[in-house]
Amino acid sequence: MPEGPKYAYFQGKIVPIEEAKISVMTHALNYGTGAFGGIRAYWNDEDEQLYIFRPLDHFQRLLNSGRLLLMDLPYTPESMLEILLELLRKENYRTNVYIRPLIYKSSTGIGVRLHDLDADFTMFALPFGSYIPNEEGSKVTFSSWRRIDDNTIPARGKITGAYANSALIKTDAALAGFDEALVLNEDGHIAEGSAENFFIIRNGQAITPPIYSNILEGITRRTVIQLLCDEIGIPVVERQIDRTEVFLADEAFFCGTGVQIVAIAEVDHRPVGTGKLGPVVSRLRQLYFDTVRGKIPRYKEWCVPVYPA
Repeated sequence: MPEGPKYAYFQGKIVPIEEAKISVMTHALNYGTGAFGGIRAYWNDEDEQLYIFRPLDHFQRLLNSGRLLLMDLPYTPESMLEILLELLRKENYRTNVYIRPLIYKSSTGIGVRLHDLDADFTMFALPFGSYIPNEEGSKVTFSSWRRIDDNTIPARGKITGAYANSALIKTDAALAGFDEALVLNEDGHIAEGSAENFFIIRNGQAITPPIYSNILEGITRRTVIQLLCDEIGIPVVERQIDRTEVFLADEAFFCGTGVQIVAIAEVDHRPVGTGKLGPVVSRLRQLYFDTVRGKIPRYKEWCVPVYPA
């Protein structure tokens, strides 16, 4: 994988990455009072162009996460996009890239609170491939950890401190020999993966947990719902999913900016469908990767080119 990054946006300007440092006394470091985004940009060889996928949607969600944490930031989604374009042009990437914007309580000192604290915005980008190696047939387990409730930490915000929950889930699954895990709510229904949304295909329908199941309001999830309905002709139902229903699904998959589209081959040693990449997820994966690379004209507005024509 190519080296990077060389630069970061930090304290109002683009600086060498080694200069983007915070104090050990920073509030966000001590108390998890930050929020982040995950954005991908895809290289299109035919166009010789790097396309950022749905950046304004991602930046709006990031600012919404900031509102949950009482952050007053002098940015708009549009101004954040302009910074990102400058950053990527300076990096001059010609490969697929993952972008990490981060807003955080930048005041230093001790004291648990959200009020009377400064906030800041930083961002970097690096070359990035697959998040899960077995994208066409991942092996999954049900986690013994439960998903945090929205009344504990807002699930619709990408709050940094909340991802300790995701880390516990992911590590236990990985150390047990699985690629990923499914997480249940306190009521015993499926929420999502450790850091990705979840769908099953059953009886000609795509089924996914609703927003009130303590899931992230995923931008890739919204994209997938539209592609399934409008392009593949599969109706999408948002409802609670029982644990055992997964074992009876025809197909299942994770989706998210980082994970992209990952087919699930088995759950707790039980095959999902045929135990191989199924026709719906196979078609969806191809459609998704064509979409994010700006190859489908009707979805080109989702893709922001980095380099001038």
